[in-house]
Amino acid sequence: MLTTKRFDYVAFDLVHLHPSVANHRPLNEAKVAHYADDILHNGLLEPLVVWERNPGEYYLVGGFHRYNAIRRIRSERPGYFDQIDVRVVHGELDEIQALNLKLNADRLDARITDYFDAVIFMSNANWDHARIARFLDKRSAWIEDILRYAPGMDSRVRRLLEKGEISWSKAKALCKAVSAAPPGEERATLDIALAALHAPAAAKPLTFRRAAKKLKQAKGAFTVTGEDIAALLEVVRGRSTDAGALERVRTAFPGLLEK
Repeated sequence: MLTTKRFDYVAFDLVHLHPSVANHRPLNEAKVAHYADDILHNGLLEPLVVWERNPGEYYLVGGFHRYNAIRRIRSERPGYFDQIDVRVVHGELDEIQALNLKLNADRLDARITDYFDAVIFMSNANWDHARIARFLDKRSAWIEDILRYAPGMDSRVRRLLEKGEISWSKAKALCKAVSAAPPGEERATLDIALAALHAPAAAKPLTFRRAAKKLKQAKGAFTVTGEDIAALLEVVRGRSTDAGALERVRTAFPGLLEK
């Protein structure tokens, strides 16, 4: 069971890197430099998270940029930060790896893709959905969606999601479209869907404001059917620009579509 054993003050040289517990984003040297300056002037305000595998044997779990910042300080100023503040945790290796992934994901700038590896790893380690949800403080349905769509997600969709260029809902819709495609046509289906994402949005043939203005200015009465009104609403909402709907609006509401 994963627990915090204690907060401690230990020798920096006793904290090592474990081959199975790593920082999951490339080290940002600018961030390391920022932390080095801050720690040098203000001290280590947030303890490093370390795993005590055996008594006195510590491995870094969280705080990789701060750890490297302290290494930089010590290389330039021998004797500085010989002792550091740590939060000592205890647990099995899979729990420590899950905590490491969670700490990497739990940042202010985190995107849902930052949780993919953590959720998939914990599922592969036989954690049930409820346990993963509790550990990450998320809903079970959110966990289930990641496990349903993330493992087979096309790399292009994942990159768009990582960059914030599409929403999680849109990414799931793309994955569903690929799953529903006829065998052998999955890639072509996704190619078409991705091309549509980047196509310039078609201008609405009629906006609500312009329709309202023209209808107020219209002289006389319109004789229309329910289908005419439905077509007008669809065109104004931008949900239908097919020739049939446009022709029905043009016929039922003369002059409305003309600028």
